[in-house]
Amino acid sequence: MIQELIREALEARSHAYAPYSRFQVGAALRCEGVVHSGCNVENAAYPLGTCAEAGAIAAMVRGGGRRIEEIVIVGGDAPCTPCGGCRQKLREFGLPELPVHMIDPQGKLLLTRTLAELLPDAFGPDHLG
Repeated sequence: MIQELIREALEARSHAYAPYSRFQVGAALRCEGVVHSGCNVENAAYPLGTCAEAGAIAAMVRGGGRRIEEIVIVGGDAPCTPCGGCRQKLREFGLPELPVHMIDPQGKLLLTRTLAELLPDAFGPDHLG
């Protein structure tokens, strides 16, 4: 199933709007067997752009999803880990054991971490009762 996520993340990256940084990012996540993807969208008024992970999460929520089961992120040749804000967004919809895979633009797996490894001692929805 990860191959489908990789394919979708690469496709999403190809649509990124990154005229300022030229750093295109794509993300694809799985929720209840359905794949949702997103790409980064920059804005001339930094930092008002959106990350690829946020776009994929928005697509998932729009589709009625609420639980991320796995996510793939593609940026450059080094692992493109989620920014701090996206780590918290992932925690909103993912459990600590959520696998987060980082791949290169050729689709090669570079790094896999759990959300707990990326965001230890996270504050999540369960803290609010």
